[in-house]
Amino acid sequence: MDPTLAEGLSRLGAGDPALRALLTGRLEGLLNKYIEEIELFNPAYGLVGTGDRRELVVKHLLDSLAPLGLILGLLESPAGAEENPAGAEKISALADVGSGAGLPGIPLAIALPHHPVTLIERKGRRAAFLRNIQAVLALPNLTVEEGPMERAAPGRFRVVAFRAFRPLDRAVLKGLFRLLAPGGVLAAYKGRRQVVDAELGPLRDAAPSWEALPVPVPFLEEERHLVVIRPGSEKQG
Repeated sequence: MDPTLAEGLSRLGAGDPALRALLTGRLEGLLNKYIEEIELFNPAYGLVGTGDRRELVVKHLLDSLAPLGLILGLLESPAGAEENPAGAEKISALADVGSGAGLPGIPLAIALPHHPVTLIERKGRRAAFLRNIQAVLALPNLTVEEGPMERAAPGRFRVVAFRAFRPLDRAVLKGLFRLLAPGGVLAAYKGRRQVVDAELGPLRDAAPSWEALPVPVPFLEEERHLVVIRPGSEKQG
């Protein structure tokens, strides 16, 4: 077992028994298998921009799991649990758009086995890698959809998450909002608050309601935020 991963999971669960329960048991073993698969395929597929194990664990896996409590709260909030309208696609819990190597979707799917997670990835080789991970880890709550988000069926997800995705602009936001079920929200993994303000400030008409929540990542000194973006209403950032 990777010691950095073990210590990082322990720190993420410190002080919260419910969160600690999600970050123990089978999760560490599955994450270690996931790391091994990334390391095996990364030279050929270019999945992540590092070959260093510790950097992979800290900047990718722990970073993906750092806002776990916040995302669980969004999934289980009353607004996120609204019934889908008649004739709409069945509502699922979480989508990871532009999933790439499966970050943050796969770590979240491992930690939240009772919540369906859909990985949307347009590149064929990376989608194939994600299907391989699904088989290797035997994750029944995980679905892989190959293709751009513009072709994905609309109105299905309580939370649409993305990390290292395209820079936000009006067209991208419109495409992401299209995927949300009634009451759904976007959850964007972002860095420094100053950068968040610069990116979303000019988009007040397209994203009038958002808040940037600080998310400490174990072993990482860089500033990280989960930006929760809701369609409509007034800006809360």
